[in-house]
Amino acid sequence: MMKILIVGANGQLGRECKRQFQEKYELFLYDSDSLNITNIDAVSCAIAKVKPDVVINAAAYTNVEKAEEDIDNAFKVNATGAENLALICKKYDSKFIHISTDYVFDGTKDRPYEEFDTHNPLSVYGRSKSCGEKLIEQVGGKYFILRTSWLYGDGNNFVRTMLRLSKEKSEIAVVGDQYGTPTYTKDLCSVIEKLMYTEFYGIYHASNEGSCSWCEFAKEIMRVASRKTTIKSLTTAEYPVKAKRPMYSVMENRLLKLRGINRMRPWQDALEDYLESSCE
Repeated sequence: MMKILIVGANGQLGRECKRQFQEKYELFLYDSDSLNITNIDAVSCAIAKVKPDVVINAAAYTNVEKAEEDIDNAFKVNATGAENLALICKKYDSKFIHISTDYVFDGTKDRPYEEFDTHNPLSVYGRSKSCGEKLIEQVGGKYFILRTSWLYGDGNNFVRTMLRLSKEKSEIAVVGDQYGTPTYTKDLCSVIEKLMYTEFYGIYHASNEGSCSWCEFAKEIMRVASRKTTIKSLTTAEYPVKAKRPMYSVMENRLLKLRGINRMRPWQDALEDYLESSCE
């Protein structure tokens, strides 16, 4: 039976991988309390003990706002933590699947980003994830880097926030001039499983198909969930935050399609599935 070690097992993607994989594979689950990926000795001990066939890095410093001030910790987790895992995976010949983000791009392109477009992150979070990718590439080995976007699943996320607010407010203001692609962890996990049986190593985009603004996403959530709350569109300028976000970070799953293994549905279909099966 294939042995899979999952780092970040208590996060949204980690939980989904556990749900989909637990009856098919031998799983070894670690969260930040049980494995500090910024400590290479700890990483080495964990991987040496298990000798996994596959390591999935679903751990990340994802608080985009806090990262603007907590720079060292963001880079420790997202950059050197990723490098540590890559180094030890290479040592033990394990396949390494690392989750990255659309925030490595600056959002100035007028069409969807493809896998080898130039990085130009706007935030500390984006820079730390970009650095992590580059360090993994330098290490080499059997790695897959999967960039995804606007992820939701079992945990705190935009969908659940909108549903909660819809119970409290008759109107919610949401940014309407930032565009990307909501992505369901169930679909991302399906791609991970497909890829891990291959030797098609490298960088992939893995988001659900299509695109929308945050405001359009919120409106679709209300429609599918039959909520009456009105969604009001805000501009980015009207919603000031510390971390700058890309205005357009839609990604094309070019390499998944070329390999014939794109498992990503239109984002609207994925959202309906999520609201029917996984949410209140």
